[in-house]
Amino acid sequence: MQKIAIQKRIMSIDILRGIAMVLMALDHVRDFFHITAWTDDPLNLETTTPTLFFTRWITHFCAPTFVFLSGVSIYLQSLRKTKNELSVFLMKRGLWLVFLEVTVISLGWSYNPNYNFIFLQVIWVIGISMFLLGLLIQVSYEFILGLGILFVFGHNLLDFVESADGYKPTFLWDLLHHGNFAFYNLWGSHTAVVFYPIIPWSGLMMLGYCAGVFFTSKYSAEQRAKIFTWIGGDLLLFFVVLRFINIYGNPVVWSTQKSNFYTFLSFINVHKYPPSLMYMCVTIGICLLSLVLIEKVENRFTRILSIFGRTAFFYYILHLYLIHFFATIYFYANGHSVSESIANIQTNLWYFITPGEGFGLLGVYIIWITVILTLFPLCKWYDSYKQSHKEKWWLSYL
Repeated sequence: MQKIAIQKRIMSIDILRGIAMVLMALDHVRDFFHITAWTDDPLNLETTTPTLFFTRWITHFCAPTFVFLSGVSIYLQSLRKTKNELSVFLMKRGLWLVFLEVTVISLGWSYNPNYNFIFLQVIWVIGISMFLLGLLIQVSYEFILGLGILFVFGHNLLDFVESADGYKPTFLWDLLHHGNFAFYNLWGSHTAVVFYPIIPWSGLMMLGYCAGVFFTSKYSAEQRAKIFTWIGGDLLLFFVVLRFINIYGNPVVWSTQKSNFYTFLSFINVHKYPPSLMYMCVTIGICLLSLVLIEKVENRFTRILSIFGRTAFFYYILHLYLIHFFATIYFYANGHSVSESIANIQTNLWYFITPGEGFGLLGVYIIWITVILTLFPLCKWYDSYKQSHKEKWWLSYL
């Protein structure tokens, strides 16, 4: 019975991670193909539509879930590795992920072999967070928990520093806290773009690591469900109360809009770059409640989602190149040339993208489904390969 419980726990984590991966592809397809992706913000309440708003908003769920569950997985690894083994593995894998972010993944985003722009996004911050956790793994569970709480619940105190007149963040400050599409020249025409800062995201991974204890034999499935329901519900309640007060937890306050519905949209329009406390509360609150619900469900659809979850990094790399490949075909189909794309790289960041061209949401959803259907057999093959070649050490890095 215990063996079955453990399998279901792991299955629920993989299913939720798979859901995050599938939704993530929707947001990235929108980035490449929606007609206003490069000319307007889908969360701009003055110009957006409810469908466009929620198409973007629902994908807020992805990065926090993936980072949090990465922490959970690290705790589960600690049950079968010594602290020294786990520490070395996390530091090596963390640096490996950073290397892939600035090489393979940046190329997938830009299709620019000159690397004029190097993107420091979710894989980079997962790598840095793993490296830090590798250093911290030697200290007590309670210390990691306390540091995670401090980073997640306290990092918005730094917003008050940033709000001072004339304040200009430095590169280190952007790496640690701000990171709101911050551009920094590295050398010549090469620029780093900071999207994901270290402090809040590493804090979230630490909390995920600490939550991993609830997936051990110390807790039954019923106990875990009660704990996650309690914590998830309290996070959502905390979000509502603190967001209503409108003083702390999000750098942009909500405001009354043209209708009650749009006022509600303003209320839930939380800050991702950098991730605010309110952003993390609503997303992780939903994440924990979802884990409770998913653990009770097992069918063909959830098994498909679990395949995406077990091959998440493999899927992540492939989906970028595939979406950008489709965008390149669309670019040429519209009569553009390579020279046009190269001429616009300083403003567009990515080759083969023309601002103001693209599809409506229906076209975005069709392309998204096509991407998922195309990637599934590849992920299924890779999942089978991993299961039948567990002795290959390098698979743990992919």
